[in-house]
Amino acid sequence: MSDFFQDDEVIGKAYDSRLMKRLLKYVKPYRGYIFLAIFLNIVTAALEPVRPYLTKIAVDEYISVGDSKGLLLIILLILSSLILQAIIEYAMTFATQYMGQKTLFDLRMEIFQHLQKLSLKFFDKSPVGRLVTRVTNDVESLSELFSSGIVMIFSDVFIIIWIFVFMMVMSFDLALVTMSVIPVLIYATFLFRKKVRANYRDVRKHLARLNSYMQEHISGMSVVQLFNKEEEEFKKFKSINEDYRDVNIKSVFYHAVFYPFVELISAIAVGLIIWYGGGEVVQKNISLGVLFAFIQYTEMFFRPVRDLAEKYNILQTGMASSERIFKLLDTKIFIKNPENPIVLNNLKGKVEFRNVWFAYDNENYVLKDVSFVINPGETVAIVGATGAGKSSIINILLKFYEINKGQILIDDIDISQIDEKELRKHIALVLQDVILFSGDIKSNINLWNDQIPFEKILEAAKIVGADSFIQKLPKKYDEEVKERGATLSLGQKQLIAFARALAYDPKILILDEATASIDTEAERMIQKAMTKLLKGRTSIVIAHRLSTIQNSDKIIVLHKGQIREMGNHYELLELKGIYYRLYQLQYKDQEIGV
Repeated sequence: MSDFFQDDEVIGKAYDSRLMKRLLKYVKPYRGYIFLAIFLNIVTAALEPVRPYLTKIAVDEYISVGDSKGLLLIILLILSSLILQAIIEYAMTFATQYMGQKTLFDLRMEIFQHLQKLSLKFFDKSPVGRLVTRVTNDVESLSELFSSGIVMIFSDVFIIIWIFVFMMVMSFDLALVTMSVIPVLIYATFLFRKKVRANYRDVRKHLARLNSYMQEHISGMSVVQLFNKEEEEFKKFKSINEDYRDVNIKSVFYHAVFYPFVELISAIAVGLIIWYGGGEVVQKNISLGVLFAFIQYTEMFFRPVRDLAEKYNILQTGMASSERIFKLLDTKIFIKNPENPIVLNNLKGKVEFRNVWFAYDNENYVLKDVSFVINPGETVAIVGATGAGKSSIINILLKFYEINKGQILIDDIDISQIDEKELRKHIALVLQDVILFSGDIKSNINLWNDQIPFEKILEAAKIVGADSFIQKLPKKYDEEVKERGATLSLGQKQLIAFARALAYDPKILILDEATASIDTEAERMIQKAMTKLLKGRTSIVIAHRLSTIQNSDKIIVLHKGQIREMGNHYELLELKGIYYRLYQLQYKDQEIGV
């Protein structure tokens, strides 16, 4: 089992070579852009310290002797270097951003594809908000790391190296004076990094609390308002929000102290250069141009140092996000598919359970030694109290979960020998909670399957009675469907689900509480269509309303995960057992006849 379900807000190292190695695999297809960006970085880093050197030449060789023509040439050279640097930086930014976006696209696709392969057991325990965050926020956090983090670190390092080389060549003594403040800067940077790191962990923790609280209470707003809890929940949110505000203010404080401190160190360095270098100029040991150049170099030197501190934050965010992303990608909760799967040709629709035991977790069995046979074309109903295991039978038949013991067979073939996609293309499932997708009516019936033409969609809708309300919509079958079918009634959504199942023309049809949300009039419409809907198909019907299953060929009564009774409606009434009592509860005012 994976660690994904545990708290994932713990942050590892700011730089993790293992994680970086995995991240670079996604960059590998675009390594040409990386090499181009690094090369351009080296060039632009070299152009940066050229300008102070040109300033030195301008002061010493042209300004001091009044050579205006030579000075104009230097000005043109400086201007040319600025234009060239701007062009190179544009090319470099385009290359890094292009590489970054292509890499993020590939990573998002891999995460989404991985999520589609995971079994339902994973989604039972994983909050939806957390999974959405992985595909959106966490991947987006890597954007800066790819586009301006990894490559731009080279730029800052090369600028520092080039400046140091120019300074050492021009004046070894002045270079040492400039570097004298570096130990203080290193210590301040180390302290800043330590404080920011701890603070970053707190920010992530409080943000997670804030998001979790918001998601939970927006989803449950009707309950909050029903019980007049707005004031109380507002106070709780205020407390959580204040905690998040405070840790962010602390983060602002650390940055507000560090960056001015770097400016102060830079100013001290400039002061030392003017003090020492001015004396050297007076004694004619160095030229005035060298002093001017060193002042510029000092200001240039501390800018990439500040940038490196910012890159540390980007690196830290990227490492934390990549750790969470790879934790998801490393989660391997799959349904095993056979190495040599059997193809279901000419499926008849026989379903058999042989001594099936099933538990969602460990050995807390929800199905215990379940055995039954459904012959091709039969309609079998499964009834029982909530928690009896009705939906679990459907889940394991569709291979959403793996059974612990026993066998499930389709046409006498063990489903463990059948690929899950091959199995599911012969089975249609209609649930109580219908899932509709953003799009239009017709695409929600054929689910964007081009092999199901509009004529078949229309026929399916007419058979189940959905066509009558669809024709009244302004755009009919092209009517827009909002997220989860928000603009449609429960009954309308259920009818679309019936039409969807029929359009796919399955050999096995499963109705899991499919009429529970439909009103009496819509239910009568469904009952009329049921004969056509179930004709020639093996059908499994799970229902609380016993009126919908009285004509079933067989009724299976589940109680605490075991089959307690089996037979048709009249046979079970004669037993005067569990089914009889359920029937009495629903029709206590009616005379029960056999």
